[in-house]
Amino acid sequence: MTTATVSLSADEARRIALRAQGFLGAPDRKGGVRGVLRHLGAVQLDTISVLARSHELIPYARLGAVGRPAVEASYWSGNHAFEYWSHAACILPIEEWPHFAFRRRARRDRGYRWHILAEKERSTKAVLDRLRADGPLTSTELGGAKNGGEWFEWSETKIAVEWLLDIGEVVCTERRGWKRVYDLPERAVPDALLHDDLSDTECLRRLVALAGQSLGLGTRGDIADYHRLKNDQFDAVIADSGLIPVEVEGWGKPAWADPAALATAPRGRHRTTLLSPFDSLIWERPRTERIFGFTHRLEAYVPKPKRIHGYFAMPLLAGGLLQGRVDPGREGSTLVARQLSLTTPAAARPMAEALREAAAWVGCDEIRVDRAANAQEAAAVTAELAAL
Repeated sequence: MTTATVSLSADEARRIALRAQGFLGAPDRKGGVRGVLRHLGAVQLDTISVLARSHELIPYARLGAVGRPAVEASYWSGNHAFEYWSHAACILPIEEWPHFAFRRRARRDRGYRWHILAEKERSTKAVLDRLRADGPLTSTELGGAKNGGEWFEWSETKIAVEWLLDIGEVVCTERRGWKRVYDLPERAVPDALLHDDLSDTECLRRLVALAGQSLGLGTRGDIADYHRLKNDQFDAVIADSGLIPVEVEGWGKPAWADPAALATAPRGRHRTTLLSPFDSLIWERPRTERIFGFTHRLEAYVPKPKRIHGYFAMPLLAGGLLQGRVDPGREGSTLVARQLSLTTPAAARPMAEALREAAAWVGCDEIRVDRAANAQEAAAVTAELAAL
């Protein structure tokens, strides 16, 4: 018996997506940062730090002003998480270790990463021997990460340990500062999880289901992109994933939803916050445009004269909509809105609220608006800041 496809309005789909990502309803303060990680399934890492690094901004956006040391401790203590390639380089819940066996196998079968390792057998053996004897260790402690020169000119040791990370013979469950700490899986991964026994199909089925739960609903492209699966991998397992077909007003594409996301209507308070450009709510630009009617692009790697919204423009989420963006910076104890823009004049108040909360979180007691889309927007946000 075929189940009828569920039809959803664009507004219903938007609210389902917001709730699934932790932005609608009461935040799970009891679960804290680890609860956010498990709810999302993946938190992307990036080297850029403006207000804070992106992996800190993700729980902040959902929970509010969680202490930054507490964020780091939640990720990097007690072997609750590991780093691996998901949507990009991500922090992942440790219980998902078995479900990335398909990717470890694929990388092992390929035989190399993008850096070619001339003396692979000798170099990898040396790394493993050091970790067995002295680990856990950073790449510096293993012998140095670079040969000098540009950032990408890795040392032989760094290439070897990253290759071992790719194939699962080394794991990272901790960082010291911003340095990965490498260890042997048998020391860092709980025994019950330390296996690559699952078939590719079992792994893919789990990751498609997990992405559907984390997104609430999505198209094939949305769901496959969450853990960077290929479309044919999605196609092979969607029928057995537990996700159900839905039609969404205006999407014009087939979509699937987590049944739990459809069980109750999304209700509750909307979070007002600034989003990291690497937040999973807005990872995929076509999805962001489809759900929110909002086009956003990270311009950190765009030449400065060609930037429109700034180096690290952070979208403003308020009332369940993306209502503007701001490129923040810090000068001592002042948070500087280097550039901001609003989608509507009514967004001045939530922009001021989001800036005030972010400033307090990072220890700034002053806020200054340097530049806006026009003088009226700058004046409006400045006035709202003064009124708070």
